[in-house]
Amino acid sequence: MDTEPRQEQETMPAIRGIEVHSIDWIPERERHGKLWHQAPLWFLGNFQYFTIPIGFIGPAMGLSLWWTALAGLLGIVVGTFFMAFHGSQGPKLGLPQMIQSRAQFGYRGVVIVLFVALFTYMAFNVTDQVLLAQGISGAYGWNPTAIALVTVIAAALLAIFGHDWVHRIFRILLVISFPLVTIITIAIITGHAGGFAPKTHYGFKLTAFMAEFSAAAAYNITYAPYVSDYSRYLPSRTKSRSVIFSVFFGASSSAIWLIALGAWLAIHLSANDGLLGLKTAGNNVFGGLGSVAALTSALALLATMGMNAYGASLTLLTGIDCFKKVNPTRAARIVSILGLAIVWYLIGDMITTSAVNTVFTALTLMLYLLVPWTATNLIDFFYVRRGHYAITDLFSLDGIYHRWNWRGITAYAIGFAAEIPFMVLPQLGSLSYIGPVAKLLNDTDISWLVGLVVTAIAYLLITRGFDPKTEEQAIAKSEATLKADFG
Repeated sequence: MDTEPRQEQETMPAIRGIEVHSIDWIPERERHGKLWHQAPLWFLGNFQYFTIPIGFIGPAMGLSLWWTALAGLLGIVVGTFFMAFHGSQGPKLGLPQMIQSRAQFGYRGVVIVLFVALFTYMAFNVTDQVLLAQGISGAYGWNPTAIALVTVIAAALLAIFGHDWVHRIFRILLVISFPLVTIITIAIITGHAGGFAPKTHYGFKLTAFMAEFSAAAAYNITYAPYVSDYSRYLPSRTKSRSVIFSVFFGASSSAIWLIALGAWLAIHLSANDGLLGLKTAGNNVFGGLGSVAALTSALALLATMGMNAYGASLTLLTGIDCFKKVNPTRAARIVSILGLAIVWYLIGDMITTSAVNTVFTALTLMLYLLVPWTATNLIDFFYVRRGHYAITDLFSLDGIYHRWNWRGITAYAIGFAAEIPFMVLPQLGSLSYIGPVAKLLNDTDISWLVGLVVTAIAYLLITRGFDPKTEEQAIAKSEATLKADFG
């Protein structure tokens, strides 16, 4: 086990406040995280204006406010269920999410899902950059290029300072933004936020309901690769169910709230931009409220970009480490963040408003690819190995988890293949795809649900002959090594 991160912490005290670790294991004595930090982090992660347009999807297809809110609620509950269970892996193992996935896919085999996770992080940040530049420019008249530069620099700095600062900034922004959006929401309920009776007839449509449901579920499932990155500093004695509940409550409650708010803005203010809609509704209550609320919502989205950049750097370093050993220092993390920031800025700078739809389509594809991973990972952790892993072997090319683990790779491939007939992939450049079964279901996309179920069953069947007791010796050796190295 490489002890370089601990040595760097002792020899580089001048860079105060910047997180020392990257993709290495967090020793127990450095587990300074607090359980109550989890709920505010994940609450604010969805308490920004990227969430609001998810509430536009149902009304755009003729779904009423209440049906949209219900579909959003159910989708968020389902998606957050899977996301939250990943959170309990952090305190148990003290590892970034993607390092732990080597147990299912192999030391090098995990590169398959690493690519998917990295693309997801980068696609979110490209989209966020474009939305912030265009939204703030439209709402306040500021220069969009300057906005893009500032957001990229600020997000990269937050990611560089790392775990503790992400938690801290999120809590500060939550204290500021929560009362503002609460006032606007109360004003909407009491009829003091303006609005008008819609001319369009809204009701129930199954296709629209399922589209809203799937989009909401997908929104939080795509958080799955992040979660243990932000819970790995919790003490190992932290109860798993407490972590699961905290993550679930935080990530679900804010998303359910803003999706319903977005549906109201779409129907009663004809909003097609989350930031402008929030600004208009707030300013209808009293002058300046909406402007301030929209700005804090934009800042929350900027902070989420920092969270994405942090996770992307860990994913990139893990991918490089699969083929060339990475010294898991803070310097490696900083360099990777700066490189990723340059890449997403240049891509975002080239993208147009209409091209943002292409990015959203690409994220839909990433959902298809992430779902078989989350099913495999959770089944392995909670049912097959029950949270018992040889930590040092996860960092060894020739450890017990092998270079390419056929069990996880096979289950993943089966689950993804099962999704294909059910997929509804919107326009991606000149390409689009609707699976034969999806056509029979009036273009209703349930592919990710199929992928979850089929992958879980496949992995359970594939691992029936696997005996976790065969790994007990390696686990005991790993624990002895960690104790000798870190006390």
